[in-house]
Amino acid sequence: MDLIYKICPEPLWRVAETSGFFAGSPIDVHDGYLHFSTARQVPETAGKHFAGQDDLLLIAVAADRLGDALRYEPSRGGELFPHLYAPLPLSAVLWVKRLPLGPLGDHAMPDLAP
Repeated sequence: MDLIYKICPEPLWRVAETSGFFAGSPIDVHDGYLHFSTARQVPETAGKHFAGQDDLLLIAVAADRLGDALRYEPSRGGELFPHLYAPLPLSAVLWVKRLPLGPLGDHAMPDLAP
């Protein structure tokens, strides 16, 4: 099973838990799709887009449950990133873990295993 990951501020995720789907963060809504990362991409995404934020969650998603709305498209440096052109159904979520700041101010990555 291929996993993709979403970094999300906890308050936004709590809204998703009550509605049964995640409609996206403001940047997702602006861009017209939900931004995800592969396991290898998560640390760079956290550092580049979420530096210093300590209210974050890391959400693991089963890519095969997202159908044709999931596309891998070029982004930073031409690397392929997963983009979801639909709301994220919570039924595709395998786990949610905190993404705390470490002692040096970078994010302490949790185990990304399923």
